[in-house]
Amino acid sequence: MRDLILLAVISSVLVAALRYPFLGIIAWAWFSLMTPQQMAYGIWGVQLNTLIAVIAIIAIALRGDFAKFRLDKTTVLLLSLGVWLFFSQIRSMDPGYSNEFFQRFEKTLLFAILVTQTVNTPLKLNALVWVFVLSIGFFATKGAIFTIITLGQFHVQGLPNTVLEDNNHLGIAMATSLPMILYLRTVSQRHAVKIALTALFLMTVLAILGTQSRGAFLSLVAFSIFFWVRSKHKFVILAAGILIAAPAISFMPKSWTNRMETITDAGEDASFMGRVDAWIINAKLAVKHPLTGAGLRNPYQESIARTVDTERTPRAAHSIYFELLGGAGFIGLTIYAALLGTALLTAIRLARSRLMPIDQSWSTRFANFTTISLVVFYVGGASTSMEMWDGYLLLIALIAATEKILRSQSDFSMATISWRGESRRIPTAKKSRSTS
Repeated sequence: MRDLILLAVISSVLVAALRYPFLGIIAWAWFSLMTPQQMAYGIWGVQLNTLIAVIAIIAIALRGDFAKFRLDKTTVLLLSLGVWLFFSQIRSMDPGYSNEFFQRFEKTLLFAILVTQTVNTPLKLNALVWVFVLSIGFFATKGAIFTIITLGQFHVQGLPNTVLEDNNHLGIAMATSLPMILYLRTVSQRHAVKIALTALFLMTVLAILGTQSRGAFLSLVAFSIFFWVRSKHKFVILAAGILIAAPAISFMPKSWTNRMETITDAGEDASFMGRVDAWIINAKLAVKHPLTGAGLRNPYQESIARTVDTERTPRAAHSIYFELLGGAGFIGLTIYAALLGTALLTAIRLARSRLMPIDQSWSTRFANFTTISLVVFYVGGASTSMEMWDGYLLLIALIAATEKILRSQSDFSMATISWRGESRRIPTAKKSRSTS
């Protein structure tokens, strides 16, 4: 039954996508973030996400939208990273092993590029934010219920054979979604929707604790700190945070408290020191192959790790930064860091300014909450191998799209004023900030 329902839904969406290409982008985002095919039976393992991607690209081409694409900083960096990963794959120390991860990363980058170029209205942007929140919120709701039923005695896990299967990955993804939940709550008009999003926020917090992931807990702390810093009502936010955190933490068992306390004893923790060993191996491979690295995920292999270090045991780097360093070399890491930094700086700038002479509260709100989401992910990503996760790249693409939307609407507004022959002075971006 699940197979039939999923096939019926996706068939209808793909047919409609030929007429409305953005539906293909929405379906692509849904399958990438939530992987509903993994919850079916007969179609488990079928590359429906690839089929959706192909249909979406064909639909965009048939509508002639590729001719409307314009380069921007984010798109250039996404393209540059994709090109450099291609060179890294060519020079890979084990092309057969790294090819799977290369193809996965390339598809994710392609998705982000298409989002950057096709999201040209606030409605499309909010539609993808809803897909993001509901997809991660589905796992958060299940995780919260599981945590309550089991009294927090077991780890909350994601779907098998997905990027978010690991409890650490799922926890950080949920922490990244928290600001987006609050963003939708601020722009929603209906009271019932606001209540539902508030409930989802609380369940997500509980589910994060239920993962028993120290990295996810640190991401939750990062969210709390940055949200409080950027809030205008600091006393109210602090009081609300205490009211939420106190009962949630007190609900968790003693084993959870003991696990979180080991964060301060990282130097004596075998798991953490194992990650340090992996970081050293990736760094040594990058030094030996500074331009293209060893190839994505190749540092996991003992035969390759032994070429630079015979003492340490290879394992997952558990760091988006060291994964790129070891897999794509110093140039690959530089491009990747430039992408992350550009997105964050753009979000901060948009949160502080208005590019149009008219009120654009949705854009400042979105940029403000996305700034927090990116910071949370950058902190959590330092301890997880989530560089191929579609979620944060979606947010990076949406920030770039927001800037393009504002610029296009600003140009249209100025052109309209000039055509009407009105003599009043057109506010500049700087003037708009002073009067907003």
